[in-house]
Amino acid sequence: MTALVEASGLAIAGRLHETMLSLRSGELVCLVGPNGSGKTSLIQALAGIGRAGGEVRIDGQDPHRLGPAARPRLLTYLPATRDVPWPLLARDLIAIGGGDMLFPELALDALLDRRVDRLSTGERSRVLLARALAPRPKLLLLDEPTANLDPLWQIRLMELVRAELAGEARAALVAIHDLETARRHADRILVMDGGGIVAEVLDDEVLGKVFGIVRGAEGWIPLPGREG
Repeated sequence: MTALVEASGLAIAGRLHETMLSLRSGELVCLVGPNGSGKTSLIQALAGIGRAGGEVRIDGQDPHRLGPAARPRLLTYLPATRDVPWPLLARDLIAIGGGDMLFPELALDALLDRRVDRLSTGERSRVLLARALAPRPKLLLLDEPTANLDPLWQIRLMELVRAELAGEARAALVAIHDLETARRHADRILVMDGGGIVAEVLDDEVLGKVFGIVRGAEGWIPLPGREG
């Protein structure tokens, strides 16, 4: 199957080694790795942030050559930070993203006419996700989308992202720390460490080598003798 997203030579000095990446239509790919492993840098390189090198093609088009009006139809980016310093209403922030869909799954009705800078971090996360989804981009880049959400909303969010990819020429790349969420929802998992992709499987060997953990009877535990 021809890749929907093809990227090569992605790099950011001191943060991301030259990296190749491809995503198929309908695919949800999760990036996992310890802090500082390069997950955010890879997403930002795809988004054209941080003086990144390399080439990106989404459905054959270069998103970085498009104007601000057309670009959100090809690519949108949800950063890990949820800070919004402007006194915008939630509905206006979503509209700025280039679309008008409000996604009933996100239960935004009570938030739309409130200022975003006065919402809780979790509420703001849902508004910002709606902004990223609203243009119905071919590539969703989501950096820690489940952070600051309670367990129910973490599940709902990932299910919504999955539903948005169904039957469409669209794909999503999601950086996430929760390994169980990644295993549950991802079509593929890419493991990052030291500024590059080091594995495409999350087995016991990778968990020990990259994360320094093993699965115990009651969940994850530090690998004996491994220092943080």
